[in-house]
Amino acid sequence: MEAFLPYVLPLVLLPISLYLISFLRKNGSSNTKNHPPGSKGWPMLGENLEFALLGPQKFVKDRMEKYSPEVFRTSLLGEKMAIFCGAQGNKFLFTNENKLLTSWWPQSMKKALLFPEFVESNLKEVSALKRSFHHDILKPEALKQYIPVMDALAREHMDHDWTPNSVVKVFPLSKKYTFELACRLFLSVTDPEHIKKLADPFSLVTNGMFSVPIDLPGTAYNRAIKGGKMVREELMNIIKRRRKELIENKETEGRDLLSKMLLVTDEDGQFLSEMEISNNIIGLLVASFETTSSAVTSVMNYIASLPHIYEEVLKEQMEIVKSKGPDELLTWEDIEKMKYSWNVARESLRLTPPAQGAFRETTTEFTYAGFTIPKGWKTFWTVHSSHKNPKYFPEPEKFDPSRFEGSGPAPYTFVPFGGGPRMCPGKEYARLEVLVFMHNVVTRFKLEKAIPDEKIVFYASPTPVYGLPVRLESHDK
Repeated sequence: MEAFLPYVLPLVLLPISLYLISFLRKNGSSNTKNHPPGSKGWPMLGENLEFALLGPQKFVKDRMEKYSPEVFRTSLLGEKMAIFCGAQGNKFLFTNENKLLTSWWPQSMKKALLFPEFVESNLKEVSALKRSFHHDILKPEALKQYIPVMDALAREHMDHDWTPNSVVKVFPLSKKYTFELACRLFLSVTDPEHIKKLADPFSLVTNGMFSVPIDLPGTAYNRAIKGGKMVREELMNIIKRRRKELIENKETEGRDLLSKMLLVTDEDGQFLSEMEISNNIIGLLVASFETTSSAVTSVMNYIASLPHIYEEVLKEQMEIVKSKGPDELLTWEDIEKMKYSWNVARESLRLTPPAQGAFRETTTEFTYAGFTIPKGWKTFWTVHSSHKNPKYFPEPEKFDPSRFEGSGPAPYTFVPFGGGPRMCPGKEYARLEVLVFMHNVVTRFKLEKAIPDEKIVFYASPTPVYGLPVRLESHDK
């Protein structure tokens, strides 16, 4: 047997060597089809591992320097992908929505948030209706009535979760606040146990909806699918009950977002199905549970880290307090006075944006920056290629709210809420929620980070490793 090894070994190694040579050649710098320069990463894995280890900011920065500051290719989530960079990349993708590109969701996200039989074409139809509907219910006129509710709930949270403690963890508390508020405003669900019944599986969904789609027991993807089914089942029960109440004239018209959805019709005059309504609600709950809570946490992080910023925010907010009675809730007029506070919030979102970008799929082949982007490729625009670019923001790592005074940053450079037809319709809702939360925290407490150098890791959104613990000093003392 041993005598045959010298002859057998080359036969085994030869095809392996040829495969590796072929792979490295295909994956190298040669680009016969004039695709954007970049790397396909490892077979099957692509560059998912590098993206996870480096984090989105460094992953993008390193490849912009190595390949191209305009567009580079990679392989993420099992897809050939072109990463568009800078303000011009943002502008190109935002302005070519529904022309050269269409919306696209990773398989892990679709499977976690939707029933398996819910097909892609239906998803796009619902998305178009959803955005039209959301723009109606989330415009300023509709949002004004939410402000007192936001303020009242924020006061409850301060009394119950903050005031009794000398140290609190901001991230889990901000999630609790934003999700409870969403349940109250969107569904009229106020019972803590009922909210927890939705929140617990939602954690599974958001932790796994951008994971590698390997459906094996114990994986984040598998847990996200299970969590999504639990959320969907509970929402369908709520919707069916409320529709029954509507038929029996027990439903109060306009009492919350769900009641409006039960009455809205599409272009053909048809009411939304229970599935379509649940898709709308799930999208809003995901944003509230993950994105908005991350934005709130980011703002609190910088306020607790920078005493001079905190003092200026406190000064502005105390002027509002002095103009109101002790139990008088915030109004739209009060929010409009929070100009410096909103600049602080925007600078926080520039440095630590809650969403890292968004995906699209090309519907036709086109050329960008001299490179060919084939039909069927996925694209990704990234906040980091403009938010941290000294070309647009001098001293990009410096916290400077004055960047947003006057006309503010140049178009397509500050994009925490996206842009174009698919700009986040909840942008104004998020602004109100962040400012109301800021007001209630700074007018009650002085903040200090318990772990000054706490690291930020990236899951669905930036997450402080220890939940951002802060020391509280009450102004009453």
